[in-house]
Amino acid sequence: MSAKSIPLVLAAGCVLSTLAGGVVADEPSVPLKAGIIGMDAHALAWTRILNDPQAPGELADMIVVAGVPGGSPDIPQSMELLEAQKGPVSELGVEIVDSVEKLLEKVDVVMILSIDGRKHLEEVRPVFAAGKPVFVDKPIAASLTDAMEIFRLADEHKVPCFSSSSLRFAKRTLDIRDDPRLGELIGCDQYAPCALEPHHPDFFWYGIHGVEPLFTIMGSGCLSVTRVHTEGTDMAVGIWKDGRIGTFRGVRDGQRGYGSTVFGTKGIVPGGGFDGYQPLLVEIVRFFKTGKAPVSAEETLEIFAFMEAADESKRLGGHPVTLDSVMQRARQKNAQ
Repeated sequence: MSAKSIPLVLAAGCVLSTLAGGVVADEPSVPLKAGIIGMDAHALAWTRILNDPQAPGELADMIVVAGVPGGSPDIPQSMELLEAQKGPVSELGVEIVDSVEKLLEKVDVVMILSIDGRKHLEEVRPVFAAGKPVFVDKPIAASLTDAMEIFRLADEHKVPCFSSSSLRFAKRTLDIRDDPRLGELIGCDQYAPCALEPHHPDFFWYGIHGVEPLFTIMGSGCLSVTRVHTEGTDMAVGIWKDGRIGTFRGVRDGQRGYGSTVFGTKGIVPGGGFDGYQPLLVEIVRFFKTGKAPVSAEETLEIFAFMEAADESKRLGGHPVTLDSVMQRARQKNAQ
């Protein structure tokens, strides 16, 4: 038993009693016992960080103890990653179980890490029913309707829930609006890789890594999206309610990377890139300890409405599509 796991045994009973039913203690005992659902994306990289006996700061306050492998046979990348990661995750001290129900008996909190957003709604239902706080890795769902339903269920069960890309928490992205060279923010051009996957709307699969920091910098309040699509590149232009313009450039051809150009009244400055997984993991641990999500459900749904509107604009040959129209359509579908 590692030095990190010894206090875990002593803490477990206290944490379970405070987190059950969505009630989170002000100062729960740590380390928290985390379970993961899906080992076909970030499971190995994140478990290495969290289960490191020398994990620094708040990363030492949570350990992964159990996991359900998952996997999506109709997505080759999912099965390749699952095959490569299942064994190494187990070697890090994670018990492999064959059902979510068994997982829930062993953990205090849950991270849904399945690469396939189509599975997240069904994967999260028993977690909500058990009252376990949950982080859902990007994309929270493979449709705006499912994303809405996930947050509705979280509210119904009064269980803390949030989702985010790690790109949101890059230091430069978080700090850019305070850059004295910028002045008042006027707009942002964000870029990121944008690989496509046939079972997901175009930006949901990987483009979200660019859309999320765009909204981190611009804030909420986007009204409409116009999209231009070619085989190698996508450009989505959003108009915000105060007249500001924010764009996402999704790159498939040529040099790929993460970053932005941010426009202000005083200057034009470069925005943030990718700072690794630790900043997001710190936020996840903090969320599980406090029950307070660092990203609101409303902002996450606006991000998904932006991506849905971009898909609709593509179908319409580049005509502008309002976020309100796709939100209304998703609400009507969920009400049926």
